[in-house]
Amino acid sequence: MCAMTTPLPSPRLNALATAVPGHDIHQAFIDWATPRLADERVRAVFSRMTARSGIEHRWSVLPPTAAGGAPVATGGFYDVPGLPPTSARMRAYADHAPELAMQAIAALGDAFDAARITHIVVASCTGFVAPGIDQILARRLGLAATVERVLIGFMGCYAGVTALRTARHIVRSEPQSVVLVVSVELSTLHLQLEDAPEPLLAMLQFSDGAAAAIVSTDPIGFELGDGASLALEDSADLIRWDIGDTGFAMQLSGEVPGRLRDALSSPAVRNQLFGAGDPPPLLAVHAGGRSVLDAVEHALDVPPEALADSRAVLARFGNMSSATILFVLADMMARKATGEGLAIAFGPGLAAEAIRFTAA
Repeated sequence: MCAMTTPLPSPRLNALATAVPGHDIHQAFIDWATPRLADERVRAVFSRMTARSGIEHRWSVLPPTAAGGAPVATGGFYDVPGLPPTSARMRAYADHAPELAMQAIAALGDAFDAARITHIVVASCTGFVAPGIDQILARRLGLAATVERVLIGFMGCYAGVTALRTARHIVRSEPQSVVLVVSVELSTLHLQLEDAPEPLLAMLQFSDGAAAAIVSTDPIGFELGDGASLALEDSADLIRWDIGDTGFAMQLSGEVPGRLRDALSSPAVRNQLFGAGDPPPLLAVHAGGRSVLDAVEHALDVPPEALADSRAVLARFGNMSSATILFVLADMMARKATGEGLAIAFGPGLAAEAIRFTAA
C-alpha cells in the first residue's frame, strides 16, 4: 500500500513594512532641471510633463543644507564642480542604505524576531559596498552567524520580485525556514548633469525607499505562488543602468511603454502570466512611471481602479527601483485586500519578473 503524504504548507508573505527618508526633493529637482533646458518651448513641454507625471513627492537620504536647501542647492551634496564622483556616492550609499533598511525592518514590529530568522535575502541595485548590505544588516540585527545570506544586486526595478521568489524557493525547499527579505534603494545618489528633456524626465521619477518582509510557512498573510519571467527580444538598449565616473547613469527610452503594451497584449504572454483566464482582481504593478502604468492598464484592458495601489505609490513616493513593488504589496496588505493576485515589475533587458499570490 502507498503511504499517504501530507502536502507541505505554502510559503506566505507574513508581514511587510516600508520606510522612506524625511527629505522631499521632488519640487527642488523640477526647479533645478527646468532652467537647464535652453529652449523656451522645450521648457514648457517639460513643465507640462512634470505636472502630468502622477508624482507628488520623492524622498532622498541626502540631507537638507544648513539653510534648508535641497542637495542641488549651494552647500548641498551635488554642489561640487562636475558633480560628486562615484566613490563619494558609494560612501554615501554605505552610510545611508543600512540605516534606511533598518528603519523598514523596525517597522515590522513583532513580526520580526531575530532568533527565528534562518535566511536573509537583500535586493539593492543602487550601490555597492563590501562587506555587503546583507552582512551589515545581519550584524546590526544580531542575527546568528549561521544565517544564510543572499544579495541580489544591479538587476534593477524587478529585483524586488526576484527577492520574493527567492524567499519562496527557500521556504518550499526548507519548510522550517523564516526568511527576512529586504529591499533598499538610494536612487537619488545618481543625479547626472543633463540638458535634454528625456534624461531629465527619467531622473524625475526616481526616489529612495526601503521595504522589509517576512516569508515563512506561518499561516498568515499572502500565499506566494508560481513565478514567471519574460525577456523581450531586441530590447537591451531600452533600459540601461551604466556605471560611470559620476554615479550610475540611467538610460530610459521613450519606447518602453509601447513595447510593454505590445508584449502584454500578446496572447502568448498573457497565457504565461494569467493562464487561460483574465488578469486577476489584484494587480500589483511596478510603479515605474505614469506612462508605464497607462500602458499596462490599456494592454490588459482593466479599469483604472485596477492599478489604484500602484498609482498611489507612484504619487506618494515615486519610483524606488526594486523596493517599489513591495510598497504596492504593502498597500494591498494594509487595506486587507482579498483575492487572487499577480505582482509584476519591469526593468533592464527589457525584462519583466512576476509572482502570483493569493490574499485571503
